[in-house]
Amino acid sequence: MSSTFPKVKRSQTGYSTEQVEDFLEDARRAYAAEVTKVTGIDSRYIRQVSFDLVKGGYSPEDVDSALDRLEDAFAKRERERAIAEQGEEQFYRGVQEEAMKALEQLSAADGEKFPKVGAFTKGYRIAQVDEYAARLASYLNDGPEMTPSEVLTKRFDAQRGGYDEDQVDQTLDVIVGLMRSVR
Repeated sequence: MSSTFPKVKRSQTGYSTEQVEDFLEDARRAYAAEVTKVTGIDSRYIRQVSFDLVKGGYSPEDVDSALDRLEDAFAKRERERAIAEQGEEQFYRGVQEEAMKALEQLSAADGEKFPKVGAFTKGYRIAQVDEYAARLASYLNDGPEMTPSEVLTKRFDAQRGGYDEDQVDQTLDVIVGLMRSVR
């Protein structure tokens, strides 16, 4: 029986083949649906999908690479649909407004960009997030080129009393969405 992706060794963990195959089948159906039909799968859903780790499963690197391409395809289609519905000018105005909101948050004073967790709870290391936020703000201000993959794979160390991980991750997700909406 052939596999959609290479599998890791039986002694290693990879993504559940059944979950990956089920997801890909759902994604194929969603993509095959009429462009004007909204389905339960969109680029954001693809970006956030996760699979159980099982011994001998699919290679995470190969699946993640395919998901990245799939997300790009869905984002392109969503952009085309939005432009057809709203018009190009209105679409890009919305993208610009969302970028300005993100830029405002990323440009806040160091140590104040995101809500913090309690003093005894671990969050993201504030200095690392602030440094990366400056890089993202520069990108949004027509700075150096960045890719969605760079943002998606960024990791921060933990710190007691650090930034709330969910809030930081949510903003990174918005940035990735913005990047893909204008590709």
